[in-house]
Amino acid sequence: MSRFDAIESKMTSVGLSRAAIDAFRHCVDVLESKRSMMIPETEITPAENIAEWDALVAASPAADAELLSQTVLIKLNGGLGTSMGLQKAKSLLEIKPGVTFLDLIVRQVMSLGAKAGAPVRLLLMNSFSTSEDTMAHLARYAAEGFADASSVEMLQNRVPKLCVDTLAPVEFPSHPDLEWCPPGHGDIYPALLGSGWLDKLLAAGVKYAFVSNSDNLGAQMDARFLSWFAQSGAPFVMEVTRRTEADKKGGHLAVRKSDAQPILREVAQCPDEDVPAFQDIEKHRYFNTNNLWIRLDALRDFQQANGGVIPLPVIRNTKTVDPRDASTPRVYQLETAMGAAIQSFPGATAVCVPRSRFFPVKTCSDLLLLRSDAVEIGDDGLMSLAPECAGTAPIVQLDSKTYKLVDSLDALGVPSLKHVKKLVVNGPHTFAPGEPLCGEVHIG
Repeated sequence: MSRFDAIESKMTSVGLSRAAIDAFRHCVDVLESKRSMMIPETEITPAENIAEWDALVAASPAADAELLSQTVLIKLNGGLGTSMGLQKAKSLLEIKPGVTFLDLIVRQVMSLGAKAGAPVRLLLMNSFSTSEDTMAHLARYAAEGFADASSVEMLQNRVPKLCVDTLAPVEFPSHPDLEWCPPGHGDIYPALLGSGWLDKLLAAGVKYAFVSNSDNLGAQMDARFLSWFAQSGAPFVMEVTRRTEADKKGGHLAVRKSDAQPILREVAQCPDEDVPAFQDIEKHRYFNTNNLWIRLDALRDFQQANGGVIPLPVIRNTKTVDPRDASTPRVYQLETAMGAAIQSFPGATAVCVPRSRFFPVKTCSDLLLLRSDAVEIGDDGLMSLAPECAGTAPIVQLDSKTYKLVDSLDALGVPSLKHVKKLVVNGPHTFAPGEPLCGEVHIG
């Protein structure tokens, strides 16, 4: 009896698919092999000569109705906004009064379909934690066809936490839910295969997928880039953008010396001695936005050739089974990143996009900016910066202790930020609604 048998039995008992089990077997095999999970600086070179989005888009015609009907927009929607004080899907955060991320995603899909004269498919990768709230919210769009889970939902898998000493699946009878953890967004590949969605989409004539996070309003389907992608023949394209100091801890694009294949390196895969090089934004200049374009037939062919598995690099996190109780057993949580699949497809490439395509909400500072007049949201659900911003978003830095939770923004208020270069707020403060600010503003 192999060590993995107990893991497989546990996963089978909760109905996880063969694809999910095989993908996790790969992760455990990597862990057991004691192969290094690190990507040292000596094995890579910086990414250079990355194609520019603006040039590709300018030279491409907009996708026609037929091409749009062959495309699915996949949004990763498995995250709760717990770090911001929410106990529901993060995509249900209000950006403007009565308007959530999810509402804007639906608007974008509907608008694109209306312009093209063809429906555009939406698929939400929900988790067990976000499914109920998300589908309840989508009930308001039943007439438009977005309320049927069988048409718009794919559930993210879960994987067992493993005991550090034995690599056996941990048992924690007092809170059995804590025996499981998310597998990272690299789970999209086994989820597509194991759920049947990959076969379903291909059978319906869908060839292309645009994948992005639901909390990134900048990740909007672009009909011109879709046209370029379809003509390029590339199986996989990662949208990257120029790194700034704010991104120096985020995953960057690099090139593997051994075969010149582009790869993604996350900070968890960087040896301690290479961290200064990892954070050198002039050396490693391109940051992964987690916006991906994938040919579904290429994904199917690769999975079939590799036993249903994309052998992604494994990220090992060491935690306690109850993250709020340091006295509970230490466990490994194994994750994969979906962008890391760039290393698996010959011909995969990256495109450098404007910063406007990477506009995620991770903190209350990000949310205040989106709620302000510096950001304009059209009836079509598309986001843009106000003309007064001249293409550069204001920098917002709120005190992380005072303004950690979403509710704290109610007392702060929303000032006018369209003429602001930088806003720093230290400690409690209250703005009048629309209070005009200008230039660099430091409070507290």
